[in-house]
Amino acid sequence: MRERVPEPPLPEEITPKDLHPAARNELKTLSKENAEQVARHLAMVARLIDDEPARAHEHALAASRRAGRIAVVRETLAITAYATEDFALALRELRTYRRISGKDDQIALIVDSERGVGRPDRALEEGRGVDRAALTPDVRVALAIAMSGARLDRGETELALGELEIPELNPDRAFEWSPALFSAYAAVLEDLGRADESAFWNQRAEVATSALGLDGQFDEIFVEDGLVEDFDDDFEEPADDAADDTADEAADAADASDAADAADTASSDDNAERVASDDSVSDETEGEPER
Repeated sequence: MRERVPEPPLPEEITPKDLHPAARNELKTLSKENAEQVARHLAMVARLIDDEPARAHEHALAASRRAGRIAVVRETLAITAYATEDFALALRELRTYRRISGKDDQIALIVDSERGVGRPDRALEEGRGVDRAALTPDVRVALAIAMSGARLDRGETELALGELEIPELNPDRAFEWSPALFSAYAAVLEDLGRADESAFWNQRAEVATSALGLDGQFDEIFVEDGLVEDFDDDFEEPADDAADDTADEAADAADASDAADAADTASSDDNAERVASDDSVSDETEGEPER
């Protein structure tokens, strides 16, 4: 049996209820005690990720060692790895998350992580491999920005602009994701020497940012000639399923033989090795029989 790695301390005031109910629901297949500890670690990630990503990553690793077969846990670890610029580990975890959950909602992070390891061509392939019509608007916008960045990495500035010209690029309507899209479009226009257009889109980004910052709870607000809207995400609570582990393990073994993934993992040996012990530790913690 592997020696357990010490976990980062959890403040007493952090409780499982600090984690979003949708995320807590995914932990129901764990024992009660383990689920509570995992929830507290994930709640700490949410608290630390913006200001202290390295500490957040420690808590994500601790959660993964306890519950490495839970989608939200692998997603969280991927996000903290990305935040600490460990793009190889981020890619590994994002692929595992996508395999477990069946979702493409982190496709933009996959594309950007491929850029992070210096593979803009593969980044573009990943982005083209999803049905954008099936994505939610916020994910579609994030993907467009990541794809534009990959085009810029290849020196394809005109194509980078084209990647951003999606229906959501509407100067008269702004949602929570609009400032980032408007700013990205302005930056590419500036690279192309189109200063007046760039200034216009920068101004629209500022208007949207100002309006959205007034009150995160509003339904809609008029700003100059633009309508700024916000809306709450709808969450569907997943059904409990403790039997998805075998397929996950088989797919992990397949990934291990993939040359590109092996190259990713080699650039992140320390973290990858720590995470690689998830399944064995999770089996022990969750009380599952040894296979």
